[in-house]
This record gives sequence, structure tokens and C-alpha cells, in this order.
Amino acid sequence: MTRLTDRISGWTAAGAMVLGLAAAAAPAQAMTAEEILMYKGADREQVLLQGARKEGRMVIYSSLIVDQMLRPLTEAFKKKYPFLEVKYWRGSSGKTFRKVTAEMRAGKLVADVIEGSGVTGRIIKAKIALPLWSPELAPYDKKFNAKDGTWVTTRFRYIGGAYNTKLVAKGDVPKTMEDLLDPKWKGKIAWRAGTNSSGQMITITSLLLAWGDKKTEAYLAKLSNNDPVPLHVSNRGVVDRIMEGEYAIAIGASAHHPLISARKGASVAPMLLNPVPSLNGTISVLKGVPHPHAAMLMVDFILSKEGQELFQKAGYFPAHPGVPAAKDLQQVVPSIAGKEEFFIDPMALLNTTKKTKNLAKKYFK
Repeated sequence: MTRLTDRISGWTAAGAMVLGLAAAAAPAQAMTAEEILMYKGADREQVLLQGARKEGRMVIYSSLIVDQMLRPLTEAFKKKYPFLEVKYWRGSSGKTFRKVTAEMRAGKLVADVIEGSGVTGRIIKAKIALPLWSPELAPYDKKFNAKDGTWVTTRFRYIGGAYNTKLVAKGDVPKTMEDLLDPKWKGKIAWRAGTNSSGQMITITSLLLAWGDKKTEAYLAKLSNNDPVPLHVSNRGVVDRIMEGEYAIAIGASAHHPLISARKGASVAPMLLNPVPSLNGTISVLKGVPHPHAAMLMVDFILSKEGQELFQKAGYFPAHPGVPAAKDLQQVVPSIAGKEEFFIDPMALLNTTKKTKNLAKKYFK
């Protein structure tokens, strides 16, 4: 009886050991995409690498210029993670939003990461972005990122203007919005029409957010007396018209565009008016992301100093506080130029669009 009992006890112990070994060898329960994007464990890097190796692929949609930034970015990422097939697609904010929402409706989302400027508000309004977290965010100013983690800033763009250096003496260059009301500028001011991220629209939006409705409308009524000319061309095209001397000054333009042209000897210079609106480019990951581990490796890379230095080299304004803009572009960074920066987050930009359009139609037909 004793021998039988001992034998049964031995079998029980051996069985328990086998079950224990099997349990130890069994993989942990797979994490959801949401859990992967927000994972903060000490083994985070290992988890992402292991998962990305299995996924084998990463796709980014972006509005970044291909030769200037998007291709160098993906090539550098591929070099860092050679086991991944890396693809990119470039499109405007409108095209990007239509493409990803069509993919999501079909249940076949291709994009792992969305990097852009004008698309962010639409993504958030549609509630299709997932919260994310990266240790690379530690040095970033939280005011430039979504509180719920659905987007984080990757780069900035400063809105100012341009003036023709042959037509406008340096001492006459407007320094404030009120300076534009001088009758001497009548018919000599140009701005872009038809988009909410530059020209007429961003000028009105920034005033609404900075000054409020009453002061803004009173100002626009006065500005309309100077007949600013709406141009249906690109942001870059407005600056070209200034260079050519067709108009003396432009407002609502990307502040760095005149600098790029001036490098080549063009008769144009940047003009910053208080307050200086700043817009951001952001990165987001959408619901249904096909390769969440690889997506987070890309998020980490773009936010890292290594990734941000690529933005610097390409002539963009990095968001990382430890990576300044290229030296010759720093003169249009508000904090360096001694100007007040007025940051407009993506949702504020989107939510003001209707009111801005109404004012533009009322005063600048």
C-alpha cells in the first residue's frame, strides 16, 4: 500500500512538473494593438523588436516631400531595422484622410503610421486614432501633444510673410498686423486663398484664436480697405509672386520659404508679424493598424534625436527641444527672432474653419 501511494505521489509530482514546464514554455497571451502602443514595461524594446520581426513590414503615409525627407527617413529606418520591408506613400492631407478612411471601411488598412499636418484634426474628429506612448517623448513639451496620446508633434511650421527687398525698404517692413492697415499697402498685399493652413484662412484663424471674434472682425473690416489680393496658387507660389515683384508683400505664408529663395539670390526676405502662428506636423497610429510593433518602432525613430536630426538636415523645423532648426532658418523661429509664438493645435484649426470661411467671404470676396 505504501509503495502504491509513493508511486502515485511520484506520478503526481512528475505530472505537475511537466504541466509547469509546458505552461512556462507556452507564449504569453498576445497583446492587442492598443496595449502594444501604450506598453511601458522594462522589456518594451524587446517586445517591439520580436513583434516587428514577425510582422516583417511597415508602411507610412505622409505629406513630407519625398526626395527631401520621406525617402531619407524610410531609408534610415530600414538601415536601423533591416529585417523590415519599409514602404511609404505621399499625399496631401485631404488625399491621405480619404485614403485611410476608405481602407478602414473596407477592413483593409494599409498604413501603419500617419505623419502629416492638415490631416490630424480630421483623424481626431473621426475618432479613428489610437493613444500611443513612447519613451522618446520625455524631453518634449506636453503642450504640443494631445492629452489623450492620439497624436504627438514631429515638426513645426511658422506662418509669417515675405516682402520684395527691391520694393520695400527694410525700415518700412510691417512688424505687426496693424502695420498692414497703412494705406500705402493698398493693392500691394497678396495672400493665398482656398486652404485653412496658409494665406487668408490661417491669418483669420490665428486672429480669431488670439484676439477673439469682436477685435478680429473690426480688424478685418479695416484690412479689407487695402484690398489684399487672394491668389489661387500654392503656398510656395505666393512667395514666387513676391519675388517677381508682382506684389510688395505676402501674408500667411510659410516663413522659411523666402529664406530658401534668398539663398539663391532672389530679392525676397521673410516677415514675421506678432503673433506668429505655429502649426505642427504630427504622427498618429490608427485603429486596425496592421503592424503595431513596427509602427511603434517608427514612432520611436521619428521622435528620437536621430530621427529629428533628419528633419533638421532636410530643412524642416524639428519638434525635439534638443534639435534646433538649421542655422540659416533659425531667424524665423519666434523665440529666436524675439517674437511671440501662437501655437494652433490641430483641433483648434479645424473647429475654427467654418467661422473663418464666413469672415473671409464677408470681407474679402
